[in-house]
Amino acid sequence: MSDLLDCTDPNTRPMAISAAARAVSAGSVVVLPTDTLYGIGADAFNPAAVTSLLAAKGRGRDMPVPVLVGSWHTIDGLVSAVSGQTRDLVEAFWPGALTLVVEHAPSLAWDLGDARGTVALRMPLHPVALDLLAQTGPMAVSSANITSMPPAVTAQQAYEQLGESVSVYLDGGEAPAGRPSTIVDLTGPVPVLLRQGAVSVEQLREVLDNLEAPGGPS
Repeated sequence: MSDLLDCTDPNTRPMAISAAARAVSAGSVVVLPTDTLYGIGADAFNPAAVTSLLAAKGRGRDMPVPVLVGSWHTIDGLVSAVSGQTRDLVEAFWPGALTLVVEHAPSLAWDLGDARGTVALRMPLHPVALDLLAQTGPMAVSSANITSMPPAVTAQQAYEQLGESVSVYLDGGEAPAGRPSTIVDLTGPVPVLLRQGAVSVEQLREVLDNLEAPGGPS
């Protein structure tokens, strides 16, 4: 049976986060609040756990799972080479609602789906997410909903869709942004906007003067 644990009370939050961290370590799937939407997460280095995450969402391997990290410096151990533009975006928007698609280090023993040597990384701006990541290390995290269904902005909404496929639900109240992160692809010769989200094109162009944004600013 799934556990729905309250993280809004400072007195109970440490115990809730520790319970979720133990579940992740055991290979289970958990739901956690972030600064954008609720996410469904698993140990990024446990292929069976990532497979369970994809199954819970009804999602195929053709849509690889992004990875959440708990600090700026974690990216150095996950990426084959951190470019100057990548570093500039990290310093400008992390922690926050910007996901960066980069080439991952070839030595990493993970299987996030058919990622073809790339990984989508983000450091969330949410205390519960950061506290959990501090205990678990990098987590594979996707939006906490069935594929093609509305994303969850509360733990209850996540439970209504994902049910008992998730071991632990961390309830951190309503997600502040209520919209997904912006995604920028940094694997090519110029940065390309893949998804407009909580970070605007205008904000990105204050850092990147060569950003390609199909369809123009929004």
